Amino acid sequence: MALTVIKILLIVLAALIAIFCGATVYACSFAINRPKTKKPETEEIYIKRAEIRKKNNQRLYDLNPEDLTIKSVDNLNMKAWFLPAEKESKRFVICVHGYKCNGPDEFSHIMPFYHYELGYNYLLPDLTAHGRSEGKYIGFGSFDSKNILLWVNYLIDRFGKDIEIILHGISMGAATVMLCNEMDPPEQVKLVIEDCGYASAYAQLNDTLKGLIGFSFPPIVKAASYVCKLKAGYRFEDADPLGNMYKAKNPMLFIHGATDDFVPFEFGKQLYAACPVEKDYLWVPDTIHAYSYYNAKDEYEAKIKEFIAKTIDKDKAEA
Repeated sequence: MALTVIKILLIVLAALIAIFCGATVYACSFAINRPKTKKPETEEIYIKRAEIRKKNNQRLYDLNPEDLTIKSVDNLNMKAWFLPAEKESKRFVICVHGYKCNGPDEFSHIMPFYHYELGYNYLLPDLTAHGRSEGKYIGFGSFDSKNILLWVNYLIDRFGKDIEIILHGISMGAATVMLCNEMDPPEQVKLVIEDCGYASAYAQLNDTLKGLIGFSFPPIVKAASYVCKLKAGYRFEDADPLGNMYKAKNPMLFIHGATDDFVPFEFGKQLYAACPVEKDYLWVPDTIHAYSYYNAKDEYEAKIKEFIAKTIDKDKAEA
C-alpha cells in the first residue's frame, strides 16, 4: 500500500515538473520569439489606431525617407528609415519602438512634430527581430541598447561630432533608451525621453503573467529567464532600467498614462523617483498604454519643447 502511494506521488511529481518545464519553455518562447504576422485588430480602439497608423506611415513614406542598414552587435542587418530635416540641421532624434511593433507604426504619428515644427533629422530604427531588421529573438532592451548606440555612432560618423541627439522611446523602446543613458553614451546624446517604459523586463513579465493567470508566480519567469539566456544570450534581469538608473548620464523626461494596465503607471513613478539627473514628467490622466500622444498631443509636444529649452538650449546659451 505504501509503495503504491509513493508511486502515485512520484507520478504526480513528475507530471508537475513536466507541466512546469513546459510552461517555462512556452512562456519564454512567447516572450522572446520574433512576432509572426499580426492578426487583424478586434477592439475598436486598436482598429482606429491601426487606421491612423496606416495614414501616418504613408505620409512618412511620401517624403521618401532614406533606407539605412547597419550591422548589429551580433552581426545582423538592422534597418531604419532616415528622414532629413527640411533645412540642414545638426539636431537628430532617434525614435525607438516598443514590443512587437516597428519604427513607422510606433512613431510616424510624431514625425510631423519633430520634422516640421522642431526641424529635427528623424531616425526610425527597427529593433532586432522586429519590422525589417533581422533576428530571431526579442531583446527587451538588453542588446537593443547596444544596437541603438551603434545608430548613435553611425550618425556621428556620417554627420559630424558637433551633432546633438535626442533618444525617444515608447514601452520596450523606452526601456531601451533608458539603458542607453545608463551606458555612458557619447556626448552627442543630449537628453532622453521615455514614454511608458518598464522598471525591468523581469518585473514587467511577472506583472504580465499575473494578468494572464490571475496571480503572481515568479518561479515561471525566473526559469524562463534562464531559458532565455540559453536561447538568446541574456536574462530578463539584464534589462533593468530601474536598477541601473543611478548611472543615468543625460537629462530625462518621463511620460506615462495614469491608467496604463500593461506597463503599470507605478513603474513610471518609480523610475522618475530614482532618476538622479535633471528630470521632468508628464503623467497623462485616463490614458492606457502607449496612448499618451494620442490623448494629450498638445501637452506632450509642449512638455518636450519645454524640456529641450531647459536642457539643450540652456546649455548652448551658457556655453
